[in-house]
Amino acid sequence: MATAKHSSVTEIVKSLGLVFGDIGTSPIYTLTVVFLLLNATRDNVLGVLSLIIWTMVILVSLQYAWLAMTLSRRGEGGTIVLKEILSSALRSPRAIGFVGMLAIIGVSLLIGDGVITPAISILSAVEGALLIPGLAGLSTTAIVMISALIAMGLFAIQSKGTERVAGAFGPIMVVWFCSLAFLGVWFIAEAPEVLSALNPTRGVRFIIENKLKGFIALSEIILCATGGEALYADMGHLGGKPIRQAWGAVFVALVLNYLGQGAFLLKHPDAKNILFEMMFHVSSVLYIPFLLLSIAATIIASQAMISGMFSIVYQGITTRMMPLFKVDYTSTKRRSQIYLATINWFMLISVLFIMFEFRESHKLAAAYGLAVTGTMTLTGFMMTWIFHVRKQPVLSALALFITCVDLAYLGANLYKIPHGGYWSIIIALIPFGMIILYREGQKRLYKMMDFMPLESFLHKFRRVYDSACRISGTALFLIKDVKEMPFYITQTMFYHGIMYEDNILVSIIKRDDPYGVAGFFRPDLSDGLRVFEVQMGYMEMVDVEEILREADIEERAVFYGLEDIATDNLIWKVFYFIKKTTPPFINFYKFPAKKLHGVLTKITM
Repeated sequence: MATAKHSSVTEIVKSLGLVFGDIGTSPIYTLTVVFLLLNATRDNVLGVLSLIIWTMVILVSLQYAWLAMTLSRRGEGGTIVLKEILSSALRSPRAIGFVGMLAIIGVSLLIGDGVITPAISILSAVEGALLIPGLAGLSTTAIVMISALIAMGLFAIQSKGTERVAGAFGPIMVVWFCSLAFLGVWFIAEAPEVLSALNPTRGVRFIIENKLKGFIALSEIILCATGGEALYADMGHLGGKPIRQAWGAVFVALVLNYLGQGAFLLKHPDAKNILFEMMFHVSSVLYIPFLLLSIAATIIASQAMISGMFSIVYQGITTRMMPLFKVDYTSTKRRSQIYLATINWFMLISVLFIMFEFRESHKLAAAYGLAVTGTMTLTGFMMTWIFHVRKQPVLSALALFITCVDLAYLGANLYKIPHGGYWSIIIALIPFGMIILYREGQKRLYKMMDFMPLESFLHKFRRVYDSACRISGTALFLIKDVKEMPFYITQTMFYHGIMYEDNILVSIIKRDDPYGVAGFFRPDLSDGLRVFEVQMGYMEMVDVEEILREADIEERAVFYGLEDIATDNLIWKVFYFIKKTTPPFINFYKFPAKKLHGVLTKITM
């Protein structure tokens, strides 16, 4: 019993470091940027605090910690999981295609969000150095350079793996949340009237009284909930229970801190960097340790976002949504510890660009929130649809209400587009365009491939197998569907005369659920021709060679198809460039390199 309790506490502490870094660092900048738009009057402060608290209740507690986390597959969550659940419940190909497009948009927005999160988190923490005596004259350029160096160091260590460092994340975040709660309680005691902000009517009254200005303020208030989507997306790492339990503690710490910030603002309406000025007011001696703690917390938030991006892209690769980027496994114990160099350097370049483009965290807030609210709206819409299909009217109605709230925040964030929000869209358009081009290119390529029907192939194979001079041993031929033989196999066996004694067609099939691996033989197609099928969940990271050995397959050679694309069309040239610069699928599944034989097929697009 004691061991189970200890394990539960350990998992909760781990989740603080892996899941709550983003939402946990939101107090650094949320209230500060909101009151760049508004005057710090009593009604405004209490109205904004009420909206912040109830935004976290509705969009984080209800949408993600409760509703979304009930929709999982073997404990795994995220946009692609919602897509898989919904697609399997639908019958119309058009509806399934529409859901697939929603998932692509959702993934693209998450990647856009993943670039802005490290930039705003690190910049806002480093800006806290301006309150240190002697550093008040630090130039904006110096702050950006320090932030850029921290970001470069963070992205540089990704290839080494983060398993060891991750062990310290949880305890650091425990100290961070305790510090936030302590600061909050300290200042609530000075102005207990802020507790009236717990009443949701305060927030409603604020929007009614401020009209358009109040609505636009929602575009900054939403920053309090950024990172809420991580509760659902990361539940596969630790399970839903410890994440929900941790959120209970995090929610209390955040509410106390926001109320404390409001109390401080009532007493000091001219405050410009509220959280750091609060700490400086409490103790100038403890200020530097608190600043270093806040920088550590923002690095942890950024690390969690980077690891999350790797997981999202991996899901995209395994569900054939994205090109097969090179994947490196950074841990011998945990296959979920992965590194994608292409994504890592794309994110670093984008983060540095965003830092140098906006230079100050409050300006960067103008670009932040659009992608987040877009993702939340898509999640709400897909949840509503799932509950409707499952005939759960109460949950469907609640999900619809939450989606309407998401839409209100998305509408408010549209105001940000001409003020820098367009960068969020531009960044999201890069993965979106690449995914669409890759998917359409693959479809077109598949249609142009010269496949031989299985019946015709077997007729020819039997004739050639009986008469040919066979090579001793076993050869593997990789195929997508056993009903259609790709040209490279007929080319190898019938034109080049390469015929082994034992020929095995290997098919790797992705299942709808995230986990589970099975390798087994199908009934033999003919003498000398067998079929071996590997079924795997779309989150699995498998070692195909190990599966082959378990099935007593000792191959001499592995044959696979490669396409040499000739085209005058610029779009298909870009597609071919993507194909050429990403490794073939054979590398993705870690087949033995010395046995590989790629057979080239010329195709004109």
